[in-house]
Amino acid sequence: MSSVIQVTSVDYPETDGKPMGETDVHRDEMVREIELLRRFYEDQCAYVSGNLLVYYKQGNPKRFVVPDVFVVKGLEQQQRRVYKLWVERQAPDVIVEVTSRKTKKTDTITKPKLYCRLGVKEYFLFDPTQDYLEPPLQGYRLDGDRYLRIAADARGRLVSKELGLRLQAEKGQLMLYRIDTGERLLTEREARRAAEAERLAAERGRTEAERVRQAEAAARQAAEAEVARLREELRRRDAT
Repeated sequence: MSSVIQVTSVDYPETDGKPMGETDVHRDEMVREIELLRRFYEDQCAYVSGNLLVYYKQGNPKRFVVPDVFVVKGLEQQQRRVYKLWVERQAPDVIVEVTSRKTKKTDTITKPKLYCRLGVKEYFLFDPTQDYLEPPLQGYRLDGDRYLRIAADARGRLVSKELGLRLQAEKGQLMLYRIDTGERLLTEREARRAAEAERLAAERGRTEAERVRQAEAAARQAAEAEVARLREELRRRDAT
């Protein structure tokens, strides 16, 4: 009698069945940060995502976490329905949680312990409303088997070594600045506005330069005309 091997496939759902239930502020901030980081890494090999189910134990679909924003360096940016650590073979390098009243406990207690075990190198928390975290921007860097608090500078800014960026809370938004150039990362909309402002400034500069050129030309013509008049007057005097 031949034996039959039962092959059981495990279903890893693409949703946890729970509504997001966040405010416009928190949702928009999360989406904005994902866009900034995707634009930053568009010419590099890195996967940027957020609000995606990250499964960390093969065979157990109940073992998952949903980071608000995360970056995995060295991994191709492509559409993924879920993220499985045993498939990708790499935990996120950096995770950012946009903290709210509903998520504060999970973000400050539960998730850090899990992220530490998974080997997430840097972990940041940001409270856009400044109601639930003091200070509203906090960061941690993995040191062995524990997280150490990242020291902020006098302006409350934090440096992410993994991203090569400086993080700063400004007017309810998390701003990201390149460490090498100091340039602030822009969304596509901000970049278009900046390009348009630069174009208009250049146009105004060209218009002003043309105005100056025309004024100088008119002044030269007037001076040349005056010289010609004086010469003619002198010639007439000498003739008499």
